[in-house]
Amino acid sequence: MSTPPAPSLHRLRFGCCGSMIAPDTDPIGLAIVEELAAFGYDYIELSLRDLAVLPEPALVALTSRLSRSGLACEVCNNFFPPEIRLTGPAVDLSAALRYAEHALATAARVGASVVIFGSSGARNVPAGFLHEDAWGQLRTLLTALAPIAGRHGITLAIEHLNRGESNILNSVAEGWRMAQEVAYPRVRLLIDAYHLLVEHEPLAILAQVAPALAHVHVAQGIDRRFPAGSDTALSTFFAALHATGYAQRCSVEAYSRDFTTDAPGALTVCRSLSST
Repeated sequence: MSTPPAPSLHRLRFGCCGSMIAPDTDPIGLAIVEELAAFGYDYIELSLRDLAVLPEPALVALTSRLSRSGLACEVCNNFFPPEIRLTGPAVDLSAALRYAEHALATAARVGASVVIFGSSGARNVPAGFLHEDAWGQLRTLLTALAPIAGRHGITLAIEHLNRGESNILNSVAEGWRMAQEVAYPRVRLLIDAYHLLVEHEPLAILAQVAPALAHVHVAQGIDRRFPAGSDTALSTFFAALHATGYAQRCSVEAYSRDFTTDAPGALTVCRSLSST
């Protein structure tokens, strides 16, 4: 019998974003939870905007299913739905905060301790609206959200999104600037290997923002596949991440045509890359 490898000093815990697997039939992303548990994943990441609108009986059933699976929802993405405007002349901060109070309470109820602030549809700056004014609106929002998140034991992770998906907060550097302006311990950063690759942002940024890093997303290539083998960009990313000493969660956020093959393979690849 072969001897298992020694654990990494900075072992990551790996999860998977469920909502990208079958978005039309399973927008929350729960349908894969039992398979993820069987494959050896550490947690599942679910869509908060879809969780937040569940009626009480459905939410009770969902939490029971999570409990039976043995896999917790430790992270939520898709914070705000696109119809809640966060930038531009139609912003209603009070309405956004009312929604957030309920959504964050729901996230805490299903077990999440990190909620990702991506929400491109809600935060994208409308045509003709000043970018600097939109930036100020997002700063005001995050400043108001921070104590709400804190009451629920949740950390907010600002997500940088490539310019094909969003027209604001497109780099880790910009996310870091926003977090510094908000200056609240529960407002931190997500780093996404896919968006870094698309935007050609230097990996040196990981070391610069390491103290603020709260979560990580990974995928392989610009077509956003499940990690499946040798990939220079992804292996370099994991090496840079390892060098920071980061030892928290890392979710696979990717598309798949054969989930039952792709998911266990991706976990093997990610664990291997993160331990070298």
